[in-house]
Amino acid sequence: MKIEERTEQAGSLVERELSIINQGAQVLAELTGRIGAHFRRAEVRKRVGRYLQGLLAPVERKNGWQMAEELGEANAHGVQRLLQEADWDEEAVRQDLRAYVIEHLGEDSGILVVDETGFLKKGKKSAGVARQYSGTAGRRENCQVGVFLLYASSKGGAFIDRALYLPEEWTTDRVRCREAGIPDEVGFATKGELAQQMLARAFAAGVPADWVVGDTVYGYEELRLFLEEREKNYVVAVPETHTVWVQGRPQPVGLLAALLPPDAWVVLSAGEGSKGPRLYEWAWLQLPEQAAGTSQRTRWVLIRRSLSDPSKRAYYRAAGPAQTTLPELVAVAGSRWKVEEGYEQAKGEVGLDQYEVRTWRAWYRYVTLSLVAYAALAVLRRQAHELEKKAEERTSGSL
Repeated sequence: MKIEERTEQAGSLVERELSIINQGAQVLAELTGRIGAHFRRAEVRKRVGRYLQGLLAPVERKNGWQMAEELGEANAHGVQRLLQEADWDEEAVRQDLRAYVIEHLGEDSGILVVDETGFLKKGKKSAGVARQYSGTAGRRENCQVGVFLLYASSKGGAFIDRALYLPEEWTTDRVRCREAGIPDEVGFATKGELAQQMLARAFAAGVPADWVVGDTVYGYEELRLFLEEREKNYVVAVPETHTVWVQGRPQPVGLLAALLPPDAWVVLSAGEGSKGPRLYEWAWLQLPEQAAGTSQRTRWVLIRRSLSDPSKRAYYRAAGPAQTTLPELVAVAGSRWKVEEGYEQAKGEVGLDQYEVRTWRAWYRYVTLSLVAYAALAVLRRQAHELEKKAEERTSGSL
């Protein structure tokens, strides 16, 4: 390679890096300006801008003291006040977050993913904390559980809503609730009901999405009926004991899968993983009530099994356009992994799980600002990808 070519390539690399840095500053400035109207005092508006910068900075832990140090403050009082006492509207910020994500990542073929994640905690004072199952730990632990709604498209993915789950042991103890700042009107809601509330907000806002996806927590009848009443397409996981009507009687989906002939299975990719395509064997059954094909919508049971161990299976209930193909349905089912990637990145990069707040409102405020910071990262990644693509096109065009 000639010296002139090396110099040109190095200059191009520096130019792209400077462009990305500049875009990062612009993205954060745009977001801060967008949500600024919801912070009444100028001092709080400035602090939230610095706070978002801190969430995006390489701070070891995004707790009060380390964030205060990053912000150049002598103590954590200002950070704590921002999350607990300052006058601002976290629900309005959440609405702006959703609008921002759709503006930059929205597509008509988008997908909404409902899921939950655990936040391990010590003690009994934090709102909603209880000994309950945490997918993060893979077992029952003392933790809080948040239910989240992620928007995903070919442009990227980001969270657009959140809800803190309150176990019944909390909602039946109003004194404990008041101590944690939980409003008296907040009662018990299942995770499925919390998901419904978030989806209803997304639908009302006109979020462009073709499908709704969820794991077994959201595969129960309450959420499926909610979606079917609105003619929303969905793929939700169900346990192997889940029954469907076949030949005039209820049959467990696990039994139906075991009785399928070998030629019912086909190898398909559920999407790209860290080690390449996520390949499984898949089969599907059209449910009898739609077998005549008289409707534009159809319901299916979708079954996945491991290539190395066919006894390891997963099951889904699905509903969507009658012309949907098996590969299309598999791709939708596989999109649920985007939320796992989202959790990993949000916890690792913007400290989604590193808060040290106890009250109801402080949880919503910290999590909302973390999701705002994560949305900025998602948009920046999209813009960086577009820059790289243009650079590659220029390079290939000059050859």
